[in-house]
Amino acid sequence: MIDLKNVSKCYSSGKVNTYVLRKINLEINEGEFMTIMGPSGAGKSTLLNIIGMLDSMSEGEYHFLGESVQKLNERKRVDLYKQFIGFIFQSYHLIDELTVYENLETPLIYKKIKSSQRKSMVCDTLDRFQIVGKKDLFPNQLSGGQQQLVGIARAIIAEPKLLLADEPTGNLHSEQGKEIMDLLKKLNDEGTTILQVTHSEKNAAYGSRIIKLLDGWIED
Repeated sequence: MIDLKNVSKCYSSGKVNTYVLRKINLEINEGEFMTIMGPSGAGKSTLLNIIGMLDSMSEGEYHFLGESVQKLNERKRVDLYKQFIGFIFQSYHLIDELTVYENLETPLIYKKIKSSQRKSMVCDTLDRFQIVGKKDLFPNQLSGGQQQLVGIARAIIAEPKLLLADEPTGNLHSEQGKEIMDLLKKLNDEGTTILQVTHSEKNAAYGSRIIKLLDGWIED
């Protein structure tokens, strides 16, 4: 499903290149539940953003579902993202001007799902996450934990083939966190490929493989 070859990411400042990722070689098969771990600044979120097509690499090759991502124009990459990828962001990335209901509906509109079906899917998801009473509120009216739940709900509502999760339980209390990880495991059992970034050994244990990053390199 995902094939990275010699992927590097660097930022240039004058004549100085600062590498965030260095020669990453990684294959992720469809149906895997993989975890990326490492200290802060190791390049974990950058790698997730490159795989999610939200950031570009400086060097290397990236193939997603057989498509050579670096050769696609921006519109094609956006289309691939909308069609196949769900992203749980560490900082939520909810749309401030939209209600909880509208935030959940947005990825379904991108996938051109009919209005009646969208309504049913949003209502089911609100119920599943026990946030029915929040549906008409805006993100700034929610606590951090509630925003996190809405962000997770939005990421999975359109049933993506690939789910990218950056510290998915970071702002949730332990019981909520366990419920979310159990949900991710269930989605994986049903066929969703999951790639999570976490500092939590407990969360990492839900996956089948762990990749460790240090200073932009994959540790052997």
